[in-house]
Amino acid sequence: MCRNIRVLHNFEPPTTDDEVREAAVQFVRKVSGSTRPSQANAEAFDQAVDEIAAATRRLLDGLVTKAPPKSRELEAVKGRERHEKRMQREVRLRTAGT
Repeated sequence: MCRNIRVLHNFEPPTTDDEVREAAVQFVRKVSGSTRPSQANAEAFDQAVDEIAAATRRLLDGLVTKAPPKSRELEAVKGRERHEKRMQREVRLRTAGT
């Protein structure tokens, strides 16, 4: 999965429409292979972002859970810790191969 797309479900405060749109943009960029579409592709790109954002919002609004809401701050800390572990593994692999 693209590491730039984050979990959006079950947060307090709830996920904003801006966060949903940002995730949709990341998804379309990944799928299209383009971070900035040409003028010829801008309309298709924007339409895909709009459709994916709408579908994501419907999904999030329809999901139910008994789990307590997550903290964005705590999830950010966990994400940084996972990143650090990944980087340490990569450094060990690179130094072991030389």
